[in-house]
Amino acid sequence: MNNNRTYISFDWALKRLLRDKANFKVLEGFISTLLNEEVKIDHLLESESNKDEETQKSNRVDLLAVNSKGELLLVEVQGESEYAYFQRILFGTSKLVTEYINSGQNYENVKKVYSINIVYFDLGQGKDFVYHGKTEFRGIHQGDVLQLSTFQRQKFGVDEVYQLYPEYYVLKVNDFNRWSRVPLEQWIYFLATSEIPDDADAPGLQEAREVLKLTRMTKEERNAYRRYWDDRVILADQIETARGEGKIEGFAEGREKGIEAGIKEGREIGREEGREEGREEGREEGREEGKEEGRKEALIEVARNLKALGLPDSQIAQSTGLTPDEIRNI
Repeated sequence: MNNNRTYISFDWALKRLLRDKANFKVLEGFISTLLNEEVKIDHLLESESNKDEETQKSNRVDLLAVNSKGELLLVEVQGESEYAYFQRILFGTSKLVTEYINSGQNYENVKKVYSINIVYFDLGQGKDFVYHGKTEFRGIHQGDVLQLSTFQRQKFGVDEVYQLYPEYYVLKVNDFNRWSRVPLEQWIYFLATSEIPDDADAPGLQEAREVLKLTRMTKEERNAYRRYWDDRVILADQIETARGEGKIEGFAEGREKGIEAGIKEGREIGREEGREEGREEGREEGREEGKEEGRKEALIEVARNLKALGLPDSQIAQSTGLTPDEIRNI
C-alpha cells in the first residue's frame, strides 16, 4: 500500500466540507456503498450539529440529508463512549419521523428514515463491524413474516413492510485496520484511519481523495481543524481522568453499592476496575496508578491522531508531554 498523503478526518468533513453541494459525491458514494443502492442527495436539512457550529467540544457530529426519493438520511459520528447510545439512535429517528410530517397529513406521508451511526467506541457486544437493523412482524405461531398487500406495494412503491420503517446502521470502525478490495471495507478503513490508499476505488473515495486533502485547507481552516482536535484532546483527557477517579470511588463503595453516573461510561468502567484492584492494592496506590494509566492512554491516543494529521514529533511532544521515543513507538 503506497499512500503518503494525509486526509481530513470524516467527522470534520461532515461538520464543514461535506455540507457543500459541490462535495455531495463523497457522501453519496459512502451512503450508496453502505445501502448497496444508488443514492442521490437533493439537499440538507437542519440537524442537531449544524444548528450550532460552535459546540466543537462535543465529540459528536451529525448531518441530515434528503435524497432524491424524499427519504431522510441521518449520518452521525460518535467519538466518546455512551452506554445509552442505542436509545439515542431510537430517539433521533423517532424525532425525525414526527418532525417531518405536517399536522393533519395522512400517515402515508411518514418519511422513510435511514439512521447511519459511525461509532469510535465498543458499542454493545458483537464480532462484526457493520450492523443493520430493520423492523419485521413475525408470526408467533407460524413464524411467517407479515407481508404487504398487492395494493400496498403499488401504493407505497416498496416490496417489504420493513422498507416503510426506519432502518439503522451501526459501523464500529475504531479497531478496523485492514485494507480490502471490498468497497464497504474500503470506506470503513478510511473512517478508521483517515487514509485513502492509491488503489481505492469504492464510490466516493476518489472524490474524497481530492476534496479531503489536508493541503487544500486554508490557513484559517487548518487552525480551526487543529482547535477542533485540541478540544477532542481535552475531552478525551476529561473522560480518562473521570475513569481514573472512578476507580478510587470503587474502593470505598465495594460490592454493596451500584455504580453511580460520573461521566457516564468512563466512570462506570473505572469503578468496576477499581473494586477489583482495591482488594489487593492500597487506596492511595490505586488512585495514583488509575489516574496515571488513564491519562497516559489518553495522551497516546491523542498523539496517534496528531501523528495521522502529519504534525511533526516535536510539536506532538510539546502538545502531549510524551517523550520523542514514546511518540516514535506509536
